Amino acid sequence: MEGIKIRKMSRADILQVWAIGKQCFTTPWQLSSFEYELGNRDAILKVAVLDNEIIAYVCIRSILDMTHVLDLAVTPGYRRMGIGSMLLGNALQELRRSNPGASIITLEVRESNIAAVKLYEGFGFKEIGRRRGYYQKPHEDAIIMDLDMKADNSPITFH
Repeated sequence: MEGIKIRKMSRADILQVWAIGKQCFTTPWQLSSFEYELGNRDAILKVAVLDNEIIAYVCIRSILDMTHVLDLAVTPGYRRMGIGSMLLGNALQELRRSNPGASIITLEVRESNIAAVKLYEGFGFKEIGRRRGYYQKPHEDAIIMDLDMKADNSPITFH
C-alpha cells in the first residue's frame, strides 16, 4: 500500500497504539505493557503510519537466541492490504541486523484468526503445538508457531 511509513514506536505513540489494541483484541495490552517494552533494549517495536495516523503496530522481544512476537495489530479498516506483512517483515529485518544470533521466533495466535495464521505462514512460520484455553473472551485455543531463522528453508529476505 502506497504512502505507508514504518518506523520505531515512540512514547508519544503509546495512546494511539493502545487504542488500536483495544479495537483489535478482547483482552488488549495495558498501557504499562507498551511502556515496559519501550524501555526494554531487547524489544523491537514498530508502527505503520499513513497520513500521520498510526494504523498498525508490532512488538517483538528477544531473550538470548529466542525471539517472541508479542503483539501485532492492524486497525480493522486497513486489514488485508499487506500492512501486517510490511510491518512484520520490517521488524524481522531489524532483528536480523540487531541480533544476528536470533535463531527461533515463536508466537501464539487464536485458532480462529485464519488471516493471521496465513500471514505468519507466508513468512515460513509452522504450527508446532497448541495451548488449550489460552485466550479468554471468547475462550479459545492458541496455535503455537515458530520460525527457525537458521534453517536452510528460512526466508533470507522478508516481504
